[in-house]
Amino acid sequence: MAAVVGVDSSTSACKVLVRDIETGKVLASGRAPHPPTTPPRSEQHPHEWESALRAALAGAGVPEAQKPDAVAVGAQQQGLVVLDQAGEVLRPAKLWNDTESAEDADALVADLPGGSPAWAQACGSVPLAGFTITKLRWLARHEADTFARVASVLLPHDWLTFRLSGRQVTDRGDASGTGYWSPREERYRIDLLELVDPDVDWLARLPEVSSPDTAIGEWTGNGALVAPGTGDNMAAGLGLGLRHGDLVLSLGTSATAFMMSDQPAADPTGTVAGFADATGHYLPLVCTMNATKVTETVARLLGVGHGRFDELALKSPPGARDLVLVPHLDGERTPNRPAAAGTMLGIRNDVEPAHLARAAVEGVVCNLLAGADSLGPTPGRVFLIGGGAHSAAYRQVVADLTGCAITVPEEGELVATGAAVQAAGVHLGRRFGDVADAWGLGAGQVVEPDARVDGAAIRAAFAAATASCDR
Repeated sequence: MAAVVGVDSSTSACKVLVRDIETGKVLASGRAPHPPTTPPRSEQHPHEWESALRAALAGAGVPEAQKPDAVAVGAQQQGLVVLDQAGEVLRPAKLWNDTESAEDADALVADLPGGSPAWAQACGSVPLAGFTITKLRWLARHEADTFARVASVLLPHDWLTFRLSGRQVTDRGDASGTGYWSPREERYRIDLLELVDPDVDWLARLPEVSSPDTAIGEWTGNGALVAPGTGDNMAAGLGLGLRHGDLVLSLGTSATAFMMSDQPAADPTGTVAGFADATGHYLPLVCTMNATKVTETVARLLGVGHGRFDELALKSPPGARDLVLVPHLDGERTPNRPAAAGTMLGIRNDVEPAHLARAAVEGVVCNLLAGADSLGPTPGRVFLIGGGAHSAAYRQVVADLTGCAITVPEEGELVATGAAVQAAGVHLGRRFGDVADAWGLGAGQVVEPDARVDGAAIRAAFAAATASCDR
């Protein structure tokens, strides 16, 4: 039986799925944790990712019991992995949610003539603290000796793919989140990296950008084909069989909203990151830093578990009796408030635990939808994915506040599934969408909005509360 392996190396864990190459049936799975991180300094050592990958593969019986024909890695985007001339890791990787480089992001925007609009035109995005290029500038300023020894600049998925295949290769999807690769021009923008240091031979330090449907080599010691891999959001799109106009809302520790598009995005406000996808199209995306960790925090304060928290949130009237939680607990990326803290407005003597639970869920969803509005109209399906999709409260609130029927996919491990789709497509020479259709991906539970809920009013109250925080 031919099989493929899909890997999801996320912020919190490494997950592995072994799937039948023709039917998509899950044959085995494995999981291993990553060490926890906390902004503003959010770092993990790449060797910990490799250890977790090896453990997750062993848990899935790879390669002893399960001998795959191809493998692909999906991983957290925008982390900075720096290697020396011998290919050794120089320091722990700064992750996407590390906000120490906020000052560097502001400086980079100011240093490019034309500012934010020029950045958006150059690489599809305006640098924020999450982008790889800002972390490079931080490294140059704070650890000059380490910066001077950098021979290779990789992303998390690039590094794991390198450890499997021995080749330093990336893909257009993950590269588009760095702040120095242009989706519109399909090339590195060395002039942007020269704002970090004009004397570095940057092109010699960057990985080759592979075609999405081409194997980059073989798994060392295994012989399986290694597909290019991609960033986690791009892999999730493959795992959904995403079509043009579909909107994906992903609620995890952080949250994202993204769509597949025929045109590259260039938002001068920086709200929309103009990413590429893993198929040859584009994936405009909005990211917020505070999602399920907000409701986890409120549940802890209330002294309840997940099930009881959902019951409380659904017991409260929509709008939580005008209680509004602005959920910027650890700073925020959208809106760009890296030093912010959470704020609660409208609290009165008659507040009940149910109101607080509802306000937390609505705050997270309103914050994400405020960014998602910048993506434009949604003529296609609306998907809810991530850990938050398991919550009955999040499902209903998302449906109510969007006013749309929401599809919650049956498949839970979408990033690993999407990586497996890529591996299968590369091995079989098929379009990724055809693989997704053959595997029956994208189906799931449909949640309808409650017509009695005034979602627009709830979102307007949240927008007013957020604006008051900025004054």
